[in-house]
Amino acid sequence: MSELLNMKNLERHYQTPAGVVKALDGVTIEINEGERVILLGPSGSGKTTLLNCFSALDSPTGGTYTFMGNDVPRNHSEKMTSFRRDNIGYVFQFFNLLQDLSVLENILLIQELAGKKDPARAKELLKLVGLEAEVDRFPGEISGGQQQRVAIARSIAKRPTLLLGDELTGNLDTETSQKVMTALVKACEQENITSIFVTHDEGLVKYATRVIRIDSGKVISDEPVNSN
Repeated sequence: MSELLNMKNLERHYQTPAGVVKALDGVTIEINEGERVILLGPSGSGKTTLLNCFSALDSPTGGTYTFMGNDVPRNHSEKMTSFRRDNIGYVFQFFNLLQDLSVLENILLIQELAGKKDPARAKELLKLVGLEAEVDRFPGEISGGQQQRVAIARSIAKRPTLLLGDELTGNLDTETSQKVMTALVKACEQENITSIFVTHDEGLVKYATRVIRIDSGKVISDEPVNSN
């Protein structure tokens, strides 16, 4: 596997009236193409800040971050936006589907914004996540788990290099979470997409190839997941 991204001694510090807050405090991570990584940690550990640095939604205050061998832009909103558009897919906790568009139309819109509108591929992605029968229904007419699977199909519709998720099963029960994660793994494997997901749910570890644990802005462990 070839290296996709590399962070070295990454820092994200915030100045507050009470002093400096070290949300990230010297994080070093390498991630290879095709990995499924779960970031585990308690609330306030820095995992969401790290995810935002991965996606260039936030700029580190120290350290280096390269993606496919190139420096990731920071402190330049236009370049950061271009980086996200060209490389990053995102699955949110609250689905963020447009309620007045059908399931299929939600995916077509993302394709269109990325300049890659392809109705046949959009339908194929919905089939991939088990929703081929729901193409003409609206988000309010399907379950939360189904909406999240639509969100997964939508997020990979533009063919991102890296797919990120922040507590993407946080609003779902255990059985539904398992269905969503199974669909996610299948989609990432078929589309050859590297993925990184933030969670505090230990039960999701089995869907990853690697788990990185974070606390107080530092990596405290980084281990492969035994698939047996």
